[in-house]
Amino acid sequence: MAKNQKVAILIDQLYQDSEVTEPKEKLEGAGFKVDIIGPNTTEEYIGKKGTKLKADKSIEEVSHKDYIGVVIPGGWAPDKMRMNQKMVDFVFEMDMKNKPIASICHGGWMLVEANVVHGKRVTSYVSIRTDLINAGGRWVDKEVVVDLNLISSRTPADLPAFCAELLKALSLVEA
Repeated sequence: MAKNQKVAILIDQLYQDSEVTEPKEKLEGAGFKVDIIGPNTTEEYIGKKGTKLKADKSIEEVSHKDYIGVVIPGGWAPDKMRMNQKMVDFVFEMDMKNKPIASICHGGWMLVEANVVHGKRVTSYVSIRTDLINAGGRWVDKEVVVDLNLISSRTPADLPAFCAELLKALSLVEA
């Protein structure tokens, strides 16, 4: 099923550690190839809890065509990511191809910036609820919400449900 299929995880400074490491572990365990994608590959990206990661590839090197899905972790990284037009375009292009986009916590900021939430049910960390509503999303308070290709969750406590829905959505993608 997952052989040679690649999933992107976007990263920048002050990401929520477990929202990167747990989906990565679950995806790799299911046989997917995971690329951590950041603004560059030279910088060390430090999570809110101190986890240090380097990007496998920079956003400049990749195309939405290379991946069957994308994970957008939370923390404060999405506030930085949404100022990077190439990252925003990557999410927009994934949406245009109806590829799974999994956003957790503050990751919803990237959905807003990429203009992909209008008319869709979504959830997020409660503090960005109004941002999602103002972008046309229908915000609900549930551990995981799936609407077409968007998968969203609220906090690290929701990671089990988030990862399960992500794996289910990716299993439906044709190679």
